[in-house]
Amino acid sequence: MSLNLQTLCQEVCTLSKQVGGFIKTERKKFHLKSVEVKGKNDFVSYVDKTSEQKIVQQLEILLPEAGFIAEEATSNKKGEVYNWIIDPLDGTTNFIHGVPCFAISIALMRNDEIVLGVVYEINFEECFYAYEGSKAYLNGKEISVSKADRLKDSLLVTGFPYYDYDRLNEYMELFKYFMQHTHGLRRLGSAATDLAYVACGRFEGFYEYSLQPWDVAAGAFIVKQAGGKITDFKGEENYIFGKEIVAGNTNMFPEFLDAVKLFFK
Repeated sequence: MSLNLQTLCQEVCTLSKQVGGFIKTERKKFHLKSVEVKGKNDFVSYVDKTSEQKIVQQLEILLPEAGFIAEEATSNKKGEVYNWIIDPLDGTTNFIHGVPCFAISIALMRNDEIVLGVVYEINFEECFYAYEGSKAYLNGKEISVSKADRLKDSLLVTGFPYYDYDRLNEYMELFKYFMQHTHGLRRLGSAATDLAYVACGRFEGFYEYSLQPWDVAAGAFIVKQAGGKITDFKGEENYIFGKEIVAGNTNMFPEFLDAVKLFFK
């Protein structure tokens, strides 16, 4: 029996909104004392862990044969064909400081291919989603990447390295270049949201390194279904597990990628 991805996607959207409601409620009473440190500038709380448990429990009901690649490793189950890629709270640092940009990111991978993606930005209650063969949507309305033709007409978004400083010089030189050759740059603190905002045309492009699969899998898929293009820094396809990503609208993408390649040789 073939999988009905449209129905499954709607169920994942509903689940994301439910868990998003839990996260929003917890934020009102959250205290910094609840934070654990996983690594340098890498934080987690009971909210991340509980949210992931809730998501995993429901996804196991929706698709029992699927495994999980989840940030907080609440399940180590591996599926033969299907695996969910989950970030229960993308933007944890924002969350713990009360900065309103954090999201739930859920993608479904079939073998080595993403076939479903949902990003739910919790504060604005915006649900971005797509599935194999579909357009991309935001709260039920079709979205698409922007039509800007040139880098100089583009607003970009990125993330700052917070532990991997080996490529910091290249990053800062590229940052300076984009400051001088675009409308500007923004840093929201949630890669999943960055990608969702590229998908709906709020940003023309996004780039970052040292990312994990759960940061980008859903958002990158939504960008593709919204008519955008995604590669790694070399212009190749290893952006889910390769820890680097360039995403943008197709018109300005060649110029955008060339700039990234210029500084990240």
